[in-house]
Amino acid sequence: MTLEEKAKLISIIEDRIEETKSAIEELTELTKPVSLDASIGRLSRMDAINNKSINEASLRDKKKLLKRLENALEKSPTDGFGNCTKCGDEIPFGRLEYMPHTTRCVNCVG
Repeated sequence: MTLEEKAKLISIIEDRIEETKSAIEELTELTKPVSLDASIGRLSRMDAINNKSINEASLRDKKKLLKRLENALEKSPTDGFGNCTKCGDEIPFGRLEYMPHTTRCVNCVG
């Protein structure tokens, strides 16, 4: 990986961290308990509860993604940054650009 690619990747990771933190804040608001005293119908309350569980699952996924992005940013100064943790080969830049939190190359994922 060239220094220019590494700098671009670090910028992408930082941007994704900010986007993910923002999404976490929104999802945290959406996962607050559904109030029983709200004057909504039975079906609307069931929809709200269902939406809450969907948002809770999304929140868990976003928190996992944030942790992986932060780990990638921490590893960025090291020599092994951008290398597969299984085989040690360099992960193609296109894959890292799309999924900067990935730690394995395509061959080692499957």
